[in-house]
Amino acid sequence: MSRIALAAAAALVYAAGAPAQTFPSKPVRFIVPFAPGGQSDVVARTVGQKAGERWGQPVVVENKPGAATTIGADFVAKSPADGYTILLAPAPFVITQYAYPKLPYDSRRDFTPVTLLVTNPLVVTVNPAKVAAKSFQDFVATAKREPGKLHYGSPGNGSLPHLATELFRLRSGIDVVHVPYKGGAPAIVDLVGGQIAFLFASPLEVMPHVKAGKLTVLGVTSAKRLPYWPEVPTVIESGYPDYEALAWFGVVAPAATPRDAVAKLSADIVAALKSPDVSEKLAAQGAEIAGTTPEEFGQFLAREHARWSEAVKAANVRVE
Repeated sequence: MSRIALAAAAALVYAAGAPAQTFPSKPVRFIVPFAPGGQSDVVARTVGQKAGERWGQPVVVENKPGAATTIGADFVAKSPADGYTILLAPAPFVITQYAYPKLPYDSRRDFTPVTLLVTNPLVVTVNPAKVAAKSFQDFVATAKREPGKLHYGSPGNGSLPHLATELFRLRSGIDVVHVPYKGGAPAIVDLVGGQIAFLFASPLEVMPHVKAGKLTVLGVTSAKRLPYWPEVPTVIESGYPDYEALAWFGVVAPAATPRDAVAKLSADIVAALKSPDVSEKLAAQGAEIAGTTPEEFGQFLAREHARWSEAVKAANVRVE
């Protein structure tokens, strides 16, 4: 082979590897489909800053709230598929696929998984004055003795706590009444006040009231117990082996994003996530650190789609 041919071959090899070696070569936009504040911002900004340090490029967090996270998701779905625009995908990323009949994108087709960041369980919380249950089994027995009499709250129609409760209703056969609120805070106020009987809620939201003795936690919706409430069993342990419901945050990119860019994003975001300062900060908020490959996150999303499509159909949820 001539020197010219060798040089040309070397140039082709270099060019083929260049995108993976140089990506990212400009700022990365990290779209958060919620208003500023809250756990979504903490996760995105903490992980984004650390990933940006690895890349030597800033990660610009942009909040695009509205329409149950679908505005931000739609923005990313229609962005250039070059790896420079990514989405902080929460559990509603899957739920809205089935609750919104006129969704302007398809969350299964228009995105590619990058990594699962963190998961958060819900806890089954009751007002002891309304449900005098000492165990999760007692709670279910009470609900079955009084069909249609126990009211539960949620942050809104089609929200994760709403559908987590409906999924459990489907699994257990209990007959309970949904009371939707405009956010989690007013639902908790009414739970403490006795206007509703129980709530599937974030542990951190109810923890002060549990410590004050105003509320009781009877079950955890994750596959394992919480380290700070080790005495509280999981719903799985309590007799429902096929039940799990998690709040979570992951990262997705537009569907046609090059595989080498997705691999680079995933590897570096996971490394940032698992750095001690980042993981400790997020764990302090009650989050369980995940950090998966794109393939593992894809399998997780497939299970979520199966779970929440069933729950949305059972609850007959439609958001126009």
